[in-house]
Amino acid sequence: MTKLLLANIRDLHCVSSSGEERKAGLQMKNTAVRKDAWVLVENDMIVGVGGMDDCPDPGSDTEVIVCTGSLVLPGFVDSHTHLVFPESREKEYVDRIRGLSYEEIAKRGGGILNSARRLREMSENELLEGAIQRAWEILYLGTTTVEIKSGYGLTTEDELKMLRVANNLRNYCPIGIKTTFLGAHAIPAEYKENRQGYIDLVIQEMLPKVADEGLADFVDVFCDEGFFTVGETELILKAARYYGLTPKIHANEIANSGGVQVGIAHDALSVDHLECAGPEEIAALINSNTIPTVLPGCSFFLGIGYAPARKMIDAGLPVCIASDYNPGSSPAGNMQFMQSLGCTIMRLLPEEALVATTLNGAAALGLSDQVGSIEVGKRADLLITEPMDSLARLPYYHTRDQIKTVIVGGQVLQK
Repeated sequence: MTKLLLANIRDLHCVSSSGEERKAGLQMKNTAVRKDAWVLVENDMIVGVGGMDDCPDPGSDTEVIVCTGSLVLPGFVDSHTHLVFPESREKEYVDRIRGLSYEEIAKRGGGILNSARRLREMSENELLEGAIQRAWEILYLGTTTVEIKSGYGLTTEDELKMLRVANNLRNYCPIGIKTTFLGAHAIPAEYKENRQGYIDLVIQEMLPKVADEGLADFVDVFCDEGFFTVGETELILKAARYYGLTPKIHANEIANSGGVQVGIAHDALSVDHLECAGPEEIAALINSNTIPTVLPGCSFFLGIGYAPARKMIDAGLPVCIASDYNPGSSPAGNMQFMQSLGCTIMRLLPEEALVATTLNGAAALGLSDQVGSIEVGKRADLLITEPMDSLARLPYYHTRDQIKTVIVGGQVLQK
């Protein structure tokens, strides 16, 4: 049995201490902090938490990490990424600098369709090589659980290829992984004049094969202006339910699309983006179990408005922050930076930003019973910061990597 003791922790931000599934509204200010604390790990599980006045004797079989002056946090849970992709898209970045919008680039065959063309040319091994590099990148920055979507294949063969790569990552990196089938990411060029034909392909061929191979936990649809309509989204979600896939929705990034409402109607675990969400969407979310997930990295990179996260929390909602790591609209998976954007631009308190990137991220993946907080019985995914006086220093130094040590499943990584 492998034992690990974190001792003399300045501030232990457990996030939850009573088995909460998520935190909403005013609750998000409470990170269940303990002063002068310890955490005991056996193998990959947390087995004890307490104050140093009752710290257990470690014994000769226990590795001890002294955390004097440091904070200990739960590992970050990034509940929305596109981590498997073929290559970066700097040319489109320059096009946007020159004045083209994201939508204009997409209409010219760029964006998602650009990535789809390149991905179809690549082997699984080539895709896997880049995904391994990105998975280790975000793990060292503190993300210990990540969701990975397909959506750059847009053919049955290539969507399955992406999902196989995402699942195969588990053999090369200890990061926790959940997978999402996003065949309805865009209408591919060859179906430009036959939208229904592509939707039929998603429903009648892709979904059955994804389910048969057990490649995905969730299904997602890009329900927004220029992509999939509410009616088309409903068709896909109804079919996905038949195959046991839980919905997650890309909604209201480009316009007030109705994506939030259709997601709620189909019991979506989360609705993500929400840059164009307004009072009606907030009201609908209040009366649901669906988690609003905001993606400030996308707003930052595209120069578009930010989701109204502050209004959502003030209304009593359980806001989640994710990175949207992808080559076109958010080429960054650093959750420390996402917290900084959440605080600086969205006006979240540092405590709210921590909850949004840990426990609420876990809730947006249906994993609150396993990760997202530092509680007995949960996986030992822990972050030790540089010495710091308060949690506020984490978002304050918005470009500095302030995670000194990453522990994933009880395994201490050497950075």
